[in-house]
Amino acid sequence: MAYIDEGVGDPILFLHGQPTSSYLWRNIMPYLEDQSRVIAPDNIGFGKSEQPDLNYTFDDHYSYIDGFIKKLGLKNITLVVHDWGSGLGLHYAQLNPDNIKAIVTMESIIAPTFPAKSYDELRPDLAGFFTMVQGVEGRKMLIDNNAWLKEGGFLDGFIVRPLDAVALAEYQKAHNTAKSRKQVYQWPLEMPIGKKPRNVHNYVSNYNKWLEETDKPWLFLYATPGALNPENVADYWAKKAKNIETVYIGAGLHYVQEDQPYAIGRAISDWYRRLQKK
Repeated sequence: MAYIDEGVGDPILFLHGQPTSSYLWRNIMPYLEDQSRVIAPDNIGFGKSEQPDLNYTFDDHYSYIDGFIKKLGLKNITLVVHDWGSGLGLHYAQLNPDNIKAIVTMESIIAPTFPAKSYDELRPDLAGFFTMVQGVEGRKMLIDNNAWLKEGGFLDGFIVRPLDAVALAEYQKAHNTAKSRKQVYQWPLEMPIGKKPRNVHNYVSNYNKWLEETDKPWLFLYATPGALNPENVADYWAKKAKNIETVYIGAGLHYVQEDQPYAIGRAISDWYRRLQKK
């Protein structure tokens, strides 16, 4: 697995999701480099990491993230997670709470949205999107037609501001053939809807419960209108969690790191400085 590793101190581990890479954090990590050690891996099959012959299920990805943490000997970790990086990171946190210092989430796979009992339980826009990409045309759409990463595709569509050509090209590099888009197709199939996949449904349910019970410091960043975590999700967790701080970062959809990188960087930096003084 390829990764970025800068600075010294307790590790801050940045975990990206679908279909991005550590490049997603390029404008955010510099805000923390003078305070701690910042690390951002490319998930297996994404970014500059190798693309072995895997099914690219949740469990496949998790085994690599867990192995990565063990190989680097990371202790007292602050997790910064987004999209499927949240699924992987929060699953790790729930299983290894003694190795977690704090967590930062944005546009994450958490309650009350996930796990969803059915498509009908989702907001109409989310239900329509996941019905489409998980349906019979999903493979053709995501693998053959490159719907997620082509210009004007889903990646562009989940960002408020126009994504510049340089950034789009960077995300496209790892998936410029149909064969290399297998992993882009698989991630949506892992979304826990209707108790399927059963393992992912259980993982998300378990870490949602852990998030309610833990006293680990949690910074919850949200944008408007958002996609997975609009303001009502921030309000939900503000009432549920024991040690949470919610911060509004401005206008954004799902890839908020492209919409509001500097607001995110400042918010995490300020929160982390205060955390270090406690």
